[in-house]
This record gives sequence, structure tokens and C-alpha cells, in this order.
Amino acid sequence: MTDGRPLFGGVHIFFRDLAVTTDFYRRLGLELAGDEHFARAMLPNGQSFEFGSAQLSRVYDPAWREPSGASAIALQFRLSSRDAVDALFAELTGAGYHGHLAPIDAFWGARYAEIDDPDGNIVGLQSPVDPGRAGPPPGL
Repeated sequence: MTDGRPLFGGVHIFFRDLAVTTDFYRRLGLELAGDEHFARAMLPNGQSFEFGSAQLSRVYDPAWREPSGASAIALQFRLSSRDAVDALFAELTGAGYHGHLAPIDAFWGARYAEIDDPDGNIVGLQSPVDPGRAGPPPGL
């Protein structure tokens, strides 16, 4: 940050029910700590993954409004293997979370799936890329 450019610090996401949200993200391996209006997971690289309630958001931003509609972003979680993607997708959908995209062999060479978190954010699950399975995007 010595050159004056911004340094990415993390992600802050709104939640409706902290218990449900923390259960979901703990299944993805995040260690969350906080209180009824805020939770944070520190990542190994010094960045953070944070969650805030509507009440907390309005404390510092009186014009804040609850998101509506589909999420325009997808949070990405890397898993150790292709089988790990399938297993975690099965665990999460088995626990009642909505599977947005069942596991596929993606054109970029990874096993990939998407789950909707409890607040409708898309969460991608991706294996390491296998260059032998990669190819051009179909139909582009």
C-alpha cells in the first residue's frame, strides 16, 4: 500500500438471520466470531469475510436499504479435489440449502458447483483446474 493504491481488505455481506448464515459459512470452513449484529472470519492473507445485520448497517448508513432480487456476484471457495466439490454440494443441499448449479465438469478444467447462501448470495465451489480437461467456452 506504499504506492497509494487501494488494497482489497475483504467482503462484507448483509444477513437476515445470523445463526442460519454462520451455520452455512462454517460448513465452508470459515471460523466466525462476533455478536448478534456482526460476525467476522479473518482469512490467512489478512483479509476478512464479514457479516452485518440491517440494524448495524443503518447505524453508519441511514440510507442503507435491504438488497432485493438475485445476487450479481458469486463468492468463490476453492476445494482440494473434484470429489470434494461433489461431497460439499451434497452436504449443503442435504442440509436444506438451495443448489443453484449442480456439480459440472467446467470448460476451464475444474469441477464446479454453486449454492445459494441463506440470503440468496451465490457461492461457487471449485476444484483445482486440470489443464487436461480445459477447453474453450462452448457457444461463445
